[in-house]
Amino acid sequence: MGRLYIESLSGAKIFKCKYCKVDSASQDDIVSKDFQGRYGKAYLFRHAVNISLGPIEERQLISGLHTVNDIYCSSCQQILGWRYERAYEPSQKYKEGMYILEKERMLKEGW
Repeated sequence: MGRLYIESLSGAKIFKCKYCKVDSASQDDIVSKDFQGRYGKAYLFRHAVNISLGPIEERQLISGLHTVNDIYCSSCQQILGWRYERAYEPSQKYKEGMYILEKERMLKEGW
């Protein structure tokens, strides 16, 4: 299969996968802390690392219909959140290409 490449993030405050402690995102990439995920509170990020994408699907969310991919930790394969591929409402277009990471599935390092 090959070696798994794990990217390490620099910076003082890092979000990590709760299950295997691999870096997932930097606090510097947070767009909003006011999101709701499957398991409770979630954060919207510009960038995420060490993830793999699930299949594209249409999903009705609180803010309307979106095309999304679930995102998984590339190390342990636990679901971490989703990525917005497409937003249908003009007011939601800013989310396209961004990532939702669920607070319940993250650890904070350096806080």
